[in-house]
Amino acid sequence: MIPDDLRYTAEHEWLAPAGDGTFKVGITHYAQDSLGDIVFVQLPETGAAFETGGSLGEVESTKSVSEIYAPVAGEVVAVNPALESAPELINSDPYGEGWLVQLKVDDPAAVDALLDAKAYANLTAG
Repeated sequence: MIPDDLRYTAEHEWLAPAGDGTFKVGITHYAQDSLGDIVFVQLPETGAAFETGGSLGEVESTKSVSEIYAPVAGEVVAVNPALESAPELINSDPYGEGWLVQLKVDDPAAVDALLDAKAYANLTAG
């Protein structure tokens, strides 16, 4: 359950190209599976700027609350409105309808420095 065409972080976020220097960001299948049933998501406002590693928000599950970190520096240009009423989309479709935010990336080269699918698979295998 690790799509080959995405980039990943060691904190279990993924990035997918969305065009015009923007990338959709979400949490991985591994992360949502570890969290359990997601019941609430707190996301930033559109227009908010983040440094790499900055807190984008929180995901609350029946087990715990986990921070979501910005995989790269950028500005939030969209927030997934469906998660407000249906946070469980992160569990059912973490790489599709369960995306969190869309970032306009400050430095597209930073995306290339993230983990590829093979490196992420190695990280989560241990």
